[in-house]
Amino acid sequence: MKLIIDLYELTMANALFSEGDYNKIAYFDLYFRSIPENGGFAITAGLAQVIERLETFQFSTEDIEFLRSKEMFTDSFLAYLAEFKLECDIWAISEGTPVFPNEPLIIVRGPMIQAQILETILLLHVNHQSLIATKANKMVRAAEGRTVFEFGARRAHGESSALYGARAAFIGGCSGTSCVEAEKAFGIPSFGTMAHSWVQFFDDEYLAFSKYADKYPDSCSLLLDTYNVLESGIYNAIKIHKDILVPRGHRLKSVRIDSGDITYLSKKIRVLLDNNELNDCKIIASNALDEGIIKECVSDGAKIDIFGVGERLITAYPQPVFGCVYKLVAVENDGRIIPKMKISENIGKITTPGFKNVFRLFSNDDGMAVADIVTLHDEKIACPYKIFNPNYTWKKKIMSNFTAEQLLIKIFSKGKRVYDSPSVEEIQKSCTAQVAHLWDEIQRFNNPHEYYVDLSENLWELRRSMLRQERE
Repeated sequence: MKLIIDLYELTMANALFSEGDYNKIAYFDLYFRSIPENGGFAITAGLAQVIERLETFQFSTEDIEFLRSKEMFTDSFLAYLAEFKLECDIWAISEGTPVFPNEPLIIVRGPMIQAQILETILLLHVNHQSLIATKANKMVRAAEGRTVFEFGARRAHGESSALYGARAAFIGGCSGTSCVEAEKAFGIPSFGTMAHSWVQFFDDEYLAFSKYADKYPDSCSLLLDTYNVLESGIYNAIKIHKDILVPRGHRLKSVRIDSGDITYLSKKIRVLLDNNELNDCKIIASNALDEGIIKECVSDGAKIDIFGVGERLITAYPQPVFGCVYKLVAVENDGRIIPKMKISENIGKITTPGFKNVFRLFSNDDGMAVADIVTLHDEKIACPYKIFNPNYTWKKKIMSNFTAEQLLIKIFSKGKRVYDSPSVEEIQKSCTAQVAHLWDEIQRFNNPHEYYVDLSENLWELRRSMLRQERE
């Protein structure tokens, strides 16, 4: 396998092995502390790749020999790695689910030596894809029903980022991608038009358009802004429609603009298309778009049907990090769960101890999500139920007439996969449906309402008592 493992995971594992209690059961939570760009919620993604990675997790002969060459690991530890077999129980919140800070997205229970080694593998997939899925969902919501395509492969930070970024963008709501490998790997529709170089290669714009229309009459899409959109591009496109496509029984599918004032240009283009019986021809806009620009275009009445988003989606500009962390929260001693807690001068870095569960409460009156409750693993949510803010405990509310849905699903049992990953299309549909259950105030881009993520009274009391003991 590729040794995408932080060195300290192996050095700690080596030391644990030498101590002899490396099989002691530990519990880890994977969670994030804040929503990118101060948004109202995030979208979790990347679980399918975590599962694939863990199902094939083993150290090859080449891996072992490389680690031996570092002269910092014992022969007995390397022999253990050579025979490594996953034994962990793992729970996770399903991909495409709206999620919030400080609730576990993944819980790992297993031998400490194994659970520690999994840290980087879990974090890199969930961090990357959740970041892109969250950004994509904002762009799709900004488009207000208009199509959004992911066009970012050429701006991605490497091949895997292009591929899995396209997957995450689709989960977040994008209708397709420019990346052909994403269609091959995941069945995500790939889509493209033409580059300026195609137009420039020929002696004139009309000739370039005619050559393209001749080859792709069923899906002809023409790029208008190589020279001048309103003086030549749109008129040549209309002429191609009349001269080449209509006589062959086809129609011009779309035109694209990649520069200039796309709102103004789209309005002018729409008039010209409609006046030439091309009401069905779509207008595509690209050029460093993000949710803010898309929202402005929509509010200003742009006649754009499809937004092609690239660099600001695939890199999640301007926030390139999602921020998931992986923290020890408990160990087992003779079958008894002993909670563990990290204390910090930075309040935001104080962890919540214990083996947990997560529930989402939905109002039976309108089906909207009301609050998430993080509980101890064996707690139940019964109606009525008191929720309260764990930081401002005087803020309380008695909930009644609700349905509680458990969010964490068991993925691995003693190292064996017990979960079938849905298709990426099913994940996208689930994501869209779940976002629809969030209030508009939570979905707004500026100063969104803070969704309630509360601790159960038992978990809150455990956390408070451990903090108090630490102070004493």
